[in-house]
Amino acid sequence: MNEAKSAETGAVNPHGHGRASDWIERHLIGATPGGTVIDVACGAGRHLRRALALGHPVVGLDRDVSGLADLAGEAGVEIVAHDIEAEGGLALPLQGRRFAGVIVTNYLFRPLFPVLRDLVAEDGMLLYETFARGQGRHGKPSKPAFLLEPNELLSPALIEGLVVIAFEQGELPADLTMTRNAKIVQRICAVGPKHPWVEAAPRPIGFR
Repeated sequence: MNEAKSAETGAVNPHGHGRASDWIERHLIGATPGGTVIDVACGAGRHLRRALALGHPVVGLDRDVSGLADLAGEAGVEIVAHDIEAEGGLALPLQGRRFAGVIVTNYLFRPLFPVLRDLVAEDGMLLYETFARGQGRHGKPSKPAFLLEPNELLSPALIEGLVVIAFEQGELPADLTMTRNAKIVQRICAVGPKHPWVEAAPRPIGFR
């Protein structure tokens, strides 16, 4: 688990569930009903738990899956212990599957970008939110390796072939964070070319 992940989850309770990010809440409703959602570097699984509550089968993938112990054996839950950053770790043990929703929060490993893009089904969505440059003023993470550069989530390595529905970067106020500390973030919602939000049923601008 890198500094970016532990900075958010460890400050509360390493086995606590916590509330979902407002960004995930806002956009996850657009995932194909009943489609499988994967939470990458999921920690204790606060976002896969939210997806599960919305009726989605879920996959939780992390190096340490102890925070998901209470979900082991539950219907609709698949737990995958895998170290993405180990040698050969980018070859995820998912047998070429693609997902209705791909969620990543508070985790940054840049070589993973094209892998994440390829996990998104043609009618699926990518929801990504993590710390960005300037976060050091609020505490950890502070190392550049764990902080996005301006507009970095718009990199073709991550979103080529996807359609950007929403993108934000800036300071998230304390009342919208799990740790009750303000943080500097960058976040994106991008969907596959056959997702309804592209053309059939565009997402209303300003929708909350």
